[in-house]
Amino acid sequence: MAVPLVYFLIFKYVPMLNGQIAFKDFKPRLGVWKSPWAGFKYFTEFFNSYYFWELIRNTIGYSFGKLFVSVPLSILLAVVLFESHRKFLRKIVQTLTYLPHFLSWVIIYGILLSLLAPGDGIINDVIKYFGGEPIDFLTNTRAFPWIVILSDAWKEMGWGAIIFIAALMGIDPSLYEAAMVEGTTALQRTWYITLPSIRPVIVMVVLLKLGTILNAGFNQIFMLYNTSVYSVADIIDTWVYRQGLLEGRFALATAVGIFKGIIGTCLVVFANRLTKLTADSSLF
Repeated sequence: MAVPLVYFLIFKYVPMLNGQIAFKDFKPRLGVWKSPWAGFKYFTEFFNSYYFWELIRNTIGYSFGKLFVSVPLSILLAVVLFESHRKFLRKIVQTLTYLPHFLSWVIIYGILLSLLAPGDGIINDVIKYFGGEPIDFLTNTRAFPWIVILSDAWKEMGWGAIIFIAALMGIDPSLYEAAMVEGTTALQRTWYITLPSIRPVIVMVVLLKLGTILNAGFNQIFMLYNTSVYSVADIIDTWVYRQGLLEGRFALATAVGIFKGIIGTCLVVFANRLTKLTADSSLF
């Protein structure tokens, strides 16, 4: 436990001491400790920003969209692999589905560009073949959110299925044997045995994702978005990048980071309490 504890101490807890710049008019020449206090100035500035509600809408929309698409697909993939009796095929499919997780979003962007480009993209070639007009998907405000959600699901589905496969391996085989004696179908066994057995793991995964609900995927959005789709693509992290790093407003960026942390913590506690009352399963 020493190595992870030292890691979190150095890279997570010690930097929290500098979180006070969210409440200060940070001056680099004075440093963090000697900069004058500003109170809640930067929190108020963010809340009163013209872009505040647009950023919140986009961020939460992408986060919940990814949650509602990626988690069910990961569960479905895990169940299909678990039910497969062909070991060789199962290994090939599992490898191919979690391999995209190790690709950077730079590479994924190149793949999407080759598929969706209006000039010579494969999808637009098919559209033109059937007499349609090519679509510039990456600058289309209606198509862009779906591209973000579905590309993330494709990239992370296989990796997310690993934890569910591990949970499935722990189910008592005698439950399936007894169900087969009773004449149940594969679908009935999945619905009445498999899914209820891994429900605690599903709850845990969903609760942990709720804690990062305001992290909609900076790397992905940063690679895919452009000025044409700012209205539907700009999220809190990309806005903070432009304000905090490009314009040097570190106090404002830190204030937004604290805001995200507080909201994430509240969501996890609330969702955990709700699931404990309704589903008799919780994270803590």
